[in-house]
Amino acid sequence: MGTTLTAIYVGERDVSIAHVGDSRAYRLRDGELVRLTEDHSLVDELLRQGRLTPEEAVEHPQRSVITRALGPEGVVEVDTRSYSARGGDVYLLCSDGLTTMLPEERLTEVLLAHRTLRDAGEALIAAANEAGGRDNITVVLVRLEELDASASPLRKEALAARPPSSEADPAEAHPAPARAAAAPVVPRRPRQPSPNGTAKRRRRVSLRRAGALAVLLAVLAVIGAGAYLALQSVYFIGTNSRGLVTVFRGVPYRLPGGLALYSSDYVSGVSASTLTPQRRHTLLDHSLRSEGNAGSLVRSLELGSWNEVAR
Repeated sequence: MGTTLTAIYVGERDVSIAHVGDSRAYRLRDGELVRLTEDHSLVDELLRQGRLTPEEAVEHPQRSVITRALGPEGVVEVDTRSYSARGGDVYLLCSDGLTTMLPEERLTEVLLAHRTLRDAGEALIAAANEAGGRDNITVVLVRLEELDASASPLRKEALAARPPSSEADPAEAHPAPARAAAAPVVPRRPRQPSPNGTAKRRRRVSLRRAGALAVLLAVLAVIGAGAYLALQSVYFIGTNSRGLVTVFRGVPYRLPGGLALYSSDYVSGVSASTLTPQRRHTLLDHSLRSEGNAGSLVRSLELGSWNEVAR
């Protein structure tokens, strides 16, 4: 029992591919899809030798027999190649469950018809399922982006907030004691509050209010962080807009204003329309699950070994 491997490494100026088995790597550049790997399969070997035509290879009874894989042997030969990188290139890594269902012309059409990689990947899986979906379908898409070498990295500066320094009140002059009785007695005016003292009291009030507000914000932040962590620790199974069985992280609710309390975590290659009504009811009931439970259920569903016990 062996497995296939197709890996990609993106360097500064080139892209390297490592490959064993019958999965494939493609590059889409300027609207043209180019295959970058050769299948290590019996049918592909016969094709390269000219002993089979492409039409005969599609329905060959031994088309699933691979001649090189990881696992059976202690040492395996790995094909490695490097290609020059260019901004805007899209790389497609996929299993034979995709390429045996869709010709390369159809792959190109789907990739060019969608702006985002997520939409393109889901559309490829849906198209392969509609064409028959006879095997597991795995799709990985990577787009290269140009980097502006002249742009310096963004730098964040943290400024420490400091309370205003308090100033010492100047010493207040005390009236001199009364001299001899002969000295005229001058009535004393009520002492006016010192402007500096008033400002100091205002600063203290402002600081107390700011401190109370800071404590309130800290409490709200702790509550919000706890709620966020709680939402990130639960999962449920549903379907996305394309009808594919999907694992979602969070809870299946929306707040007023349309704010969803969940996000897509994993999109399977299984269309909900292919399930029996009983399986749809059992699997897609939005029950909250652990990450391991939800993942194992969907993986079993993809492998065709899912049973009716979904809990």
